[in-house]
Amino acid sequence: MSFTDNLFPLLIVALGVIVLLFLIMKLHLNTFISLVVVAFLVALALGMPLNEIVSSIKAGMGGTLGSIALIFGFGAILGKLVSDAGGAQRIAMTLIHRFGEKNISWAVVIASFIIGIALFFEVGLVLLIPIIYQIAKQLRVSILYLGIPMAASLSVTHGFLPPHPGPTVIAQQYEANIGMVLLYGLIIAIPTVMIAGPLFTSLAKKLVPDAFLKTGSVDSVGEVKDFKLEETPGFGISVMTALFPVILMAIATIIQLLQDIWKLSDNILFDIIQLIGEPTTALLISVLIAVYTMGIARRIPMKQVMNSAEESIRSIGMMLLIIGGGGVFKQVLIDGGVGDAVANIFSDSSISPILLAWMIAAVLRIALGSATVAALTTAGLVIPLMQGSDVNLALMVLSTGAGSLIASHVNDAGFWMFKEFFGLTMKETFSTWTLLETIISILGLGFILLLSIFV
Repeated sequence: MSFTDNLFPLLIVALGVIVLLFLIMKLHLNTFISLVVVAFLVALALGMPLNEIVSSIKAGMGGTLGSIALIFGFGAILGKLVSDAGGAQRIAMTLIHRFGEKNISWAVVIASFIIGIALFFEVGLVLLIPIIYQIAKQLRVSILYLGIPMAASLSVTHGFLPPHPGPTVIAQQYEANIGMVLLYGLIIAIPTVMIAGPLFTSLAKKLVPDAFLKTGSVDSVGEVKDFKLEETPGFGISVMTALFPVILMAIATIIQLLQDIWKLSDNILFDIIQLIGEPTTALLISVLIAVYTMGIARRIPMKQVMNSAEESIRSIGMMLLIIGGGGVFKQVLIDGGVGDAVANIFSDSSISPILLAWMIAAVLRIALGSATVAALTTAGLVIPLMQGSDVNLALMVLSTGAGSLIASHVNDAGFWMFKEFFGLTMKETFSTWTLLETIISILGLGFILLLSIFV
């Protein structure tokens, strides 16, 4: 295929995005409906066989919601139980007291970074939202003022640090040492989070000042009650309940790493630990614990506890459909051959492997939406180009991860999560979330190239 032929699918993607923005921003059509309509139009424009379009759309919806619906559901219930019992307020007030109002955004960065190492991006988001909301409410600041540093920490750990699926699988593909990936990833992640979190927040406040005027209308957490501090659960039990999935997943991850290092064969004990450490299982166990610690132990009637659980699910219903719609759009692009077109464009390139990996991942991310899909596809394309090169494999993993984070937009589920959680307009989401992800990607590449001088 010629270069022009390979550009055609990318042009279709760009036109699809423009149509989507027109439907949502100008015609005010429901976001979920708009995403599915555009998915159909793009599928037709890409020349997909008519009898395969609906199957692709179903696969996109099922593949996206199949991986996150249970996580979102249990995460929302857990967050609501902790919030309605006063646990989130207790955690918020304690953090404010310990760090002070001036340093609260740094407290959020540190907490989110620690949580982000152990949890998937989506899990960290749904667990932290009620706590962030409470801190913002107590300090009378915009939830976005704390939400950007939180999202920066979760995104950086998701893109750069094992045991997250992207860096872990890419390390295996490149045959890189996972320990070195984690070490170099931490060296790069810390300054990236510092710049992309609290420092970028100051810039975003100037770009979209209206978004920072929103202090208490976040539908995703539902109505939040106010408590007298003496009525709330203790700080220790509140933190333990909120972070119990982190503890379970961290234990499973550490044991998995030790098993790999010592080359221990699987047995029933390891299988049980891995089962408990799965995000869905960890969250289900944590919800059951929260029912006791935030409900039964505080003599709250079970009916009232279950009302909180039901309310939490109602508040995320439309969000789940929108996220599924983003998955539909992504799947159509993949099945329509957009990834193959990108691969052909870069097939004869002679650029430095580190830079090439970042560029391919970045183009795939913008075209396809999913960071994980972009990263894994890049690995398959770059491995043949690394033959005969003495490039540092751990840095190749990080470069691929950095590229896969760039410019999250309407074909990425993360874009819609951020928009809906913080109650933003499309323009505000582009000016905060999309720009944040781009800054993280470019900073990551810069620090990787700098580190490559010394290692």
